[in-house]
Amino acid sequence: MIKQLSTPFMLALKARNLTVEIHHHSAYQMVLSNDAPFTSTINGKLCEQIHGFIIKPQVKHHCVAEKGTLNVVNVEPYSTVGLELASRLQSNQDFLVFNSPSETSSFFHLEKETFNIYTIINALLSKIPTLDYDERVSQIIEYIHANYANQGITPQTFAEIVFLSPSRLAALFKEQTGSSLSKYLLWTRLRHAILLTLSDKERNLTDIAYATGFYDQSQFNKYMYEMFGMPPKALKLNSDLIQIY
Repeated sequence: MIKQLSTPFMLALKARNLTVEIHHHSAYQMVLSNDAPFTSTINGKLCEQIHGFIIKPQVKHHCVAEKGTLNVVNVEPYSTVGLELASRLQSNQDFLVFNSPSETSSFFHLEKETFNIYTIINALLSKIPTLDYDERVSQIIEYIHANYANQGITPQTFAEIVFLSPSRLAALFKEQTGSSLSKYLLWTRLRHAILLTLSDKERNLTDIAYATGFYDQSQFNKYMYEMFGMPPKALKLNSDLIQIY
């Protein structure tokens, strides 16, 4: 049996007065100005007074936006949205800079210039096909959504649910979703942690880490830094949630 699901794997945040250190992460990242232009250094190249950029995974970069607001969207590279972004960049193109709103609109095939991140996200989501997943993959996805906070999850846990060997299940899951099981689990934990961090700003970060399946705040900090170039505390102080997909 098959079940229809879609997997955008996308985190969208709005950051104010953003300054992050040089970092890189495993996701595609879109950074788009909500108002004023900003400065970034990407792969050692200084880009001043720009309105946005898209970078491939593992590309070193940092941002300085002392005025205005930036929309930051991180996309799992092997998700349907990630593959759509990859198709729009040349194979030897590590990043793309938008020097004006019109360049942004042109890239996303919008009818008019816009600073509206929702319009851009919807343009990407409109390209997502409905995916027909093997019922066993659907079972694992549903299990992860319900049990992501359980620190005891192992490859054997998943294998026992669907009566496959860990290696066979890993291959099937990667074939159908483009993501490894471990990355999907991490992405699910991280998005729930970010949701709690930004929706309940009085809540202790250590408590959030434990509540979403991380071993401690240190591990939560590590993955947040890899994804956004800043620890959860800085994200909490300078960001608002747009949407988690």
